[in-house]
Amino acid sequence: MLKLHNLSRIYRSDDVETLALNNVNIEIAKGEFVAIMGPSGCGKSTLLNTIGMLDSPTSGDYFFAGENIAGYNESQLSLIRKKNIGFIFQNFNLIDELSVQENIELALLYHKIPAAERKARVEKVMDKVGIGHRAKHMPSQLSGGQQQRVAVARAVVGDQAMILADEPTGNLDSAHGQEVMEMLQALNNEGTTIVMVTHSPAHADYARRTINLFDGHVVTENVRAA
Repeated sequence: MLKLHNLSRIYRSDDVETLALNNVNIEIAKGEFVAIMGPSGCGKSTLLNTIGMLDSPTSGDYFFAGENIAGYNESQLSLIRKKNIGFIFQNFNLIDELSVQENIELALLYHKIPAAERKARVEKVMDKVGIGHRAKHMPSQLSGGQQQRVAVARAVVGDQAMILADEPTGNLDSAHGQEVMEMLQALNNEGTTIVMVTHSPAHADYARRTINLFDGHVVTENVRAA
């Protein structure tokens, strides 16, 4: 599904230069569940943002579905991103002024989908993640676990082929964290590609493969037995 070849990302400000990713080589196949681990500041979020086309590499190649998109402009990347990638964040990133249903539907407004179809998709995905009974509630009326369920629903309502999750259980207690991981595993079992940044070895065990970063390098890759 994607391939990073000798990919590097350098951040520059005034006289300071930070090498966040250093000659990274990674391939991720369609339908994989991959966890990215490593100490704070090792480049995990930069890697995820680069895979998600929210950040651009300084050098190297990024092949997505066979196309080298490393030199694409923002409008080209935005088209690919909207069609293919859903995002789940640690802080949920829900809009406080919108209901659960409206937060999820927002992800479909960027696509030319008729209102009736949007409504049907939102209802289906709310039932899928067990949040249908909270459709009219506002984010402030939900627990952290429920808010993350809404975030998961928003990420998958557009039938994106890949979900990028950045510490999706970081603000949740262990029980709600496990619920979110089980939802991600179920989505992966249905064919969705999952790439997840996590600090938790227990949650990384849900993935088939773990990539370990250190100082912007891929240092090890571990594949879990089926």
